[in-house]
Amino acid sequence: MQKLTQWLNDGYFHKHCFAKHFESNVFVKQTGDKTQPALLLIHGFPTSSYDWQPIWDELSQHFHLITLDMMGFGYSDKPTEFPYSFDAQANLVEDVVASIGIEKLHILSHDYGNTVTQELLARQGDAKQHNTPVTFEILSSLLLNGGIFPEVIHPILIQKLLLSPIGFIVAKAMGYNAFKRNFDNICSIKIEENELRKYWQLIQHNQGNRIFHKLIQYMKLRVKHRDRWVGALQQNTTPMRFINGLEDPISGRDMLKRYQELIPNPDTISLAGVGHYPQVEAPEQVLEHAFDFWKMHQIINE
Repeated sequence: MQKLTQWLNDGYFHKHCFAKHFESNVFVKQTGDKTQPALLLIHGFPTSSYDWQPIWDELSQHFHLITLDMMGFGYSDKPTEFPYSFDAQANLVEDVVASIGIEKLHILSHDYGNTVTQELLARQGDAKQHNTPVTFEILSSLLLNGGIFPEVIHPILIQKLLLSPIGFIVAKAMGYNAFKRNFDNICSIKIEENELRKYWQLIQHNQGNRIFHKLIQYMKLRVKHRDRWVGALQQNTTPMRFINGLEDPISGRDMLKRYQELIPNPDTISLAGVGHYPQVEAPEQVLEHAFDFWKMHQIINE
């Protein structure tokens, strides 16, 4: 696997103003032929853009790839003042994409990133309804495991503790061993320890433990804005596929079933024996079903 320093050196930092007098550094990475379709990769919680490393090189042969560490994640800044809402993260994504000059793109997202995608799709729907411009047009969406329907999420103990009144204490006390135990629990195919240590290093970067309890509040936001974000998927008219690792204890089989119940003409793929991180646990399978989707919709050539 790639060294973190190489991943860092291949990217750059974008200045993002999330409020007056509050400017932060956001890690961005892009590669590939800019004449090819643009593909935006949006990572999950609690990790970073480095999650896409196992499939990055293969994707770069077919797309202009863009990814970023959202605020509070990876190499990006982790200010205590940031609201850590999906609305704010979607604003960040729009700002980064606008800075690159892309007007149309495809999305591949995972976990927390799925809800950012849902907010972006909701904004696209709002713009069509009110005949207002969008920062960029989403041409297709590929979603990996994540809590897109909050009513069927099964949170694990550490998530419940971080959400509790003592969440800030739990966050500060959490160490690598506890992190590894939780990852071993949610991944059916175990991730190599040297990779897990990289994930942990990125979580700790910029004193990430200070804001862990703030990040986890996204679980409450999913419930609060459930109708808007589920509605965005139900009303979406662009190609969309959900690839789900069935052994994920948080958002596995029940999430897939709910998707099939609520989304019109659902396009779903089940990955048996795969857990919460399909792109890391089974990258070849994710690539196979992703390329099948993109070819079916003539997004890339055969």
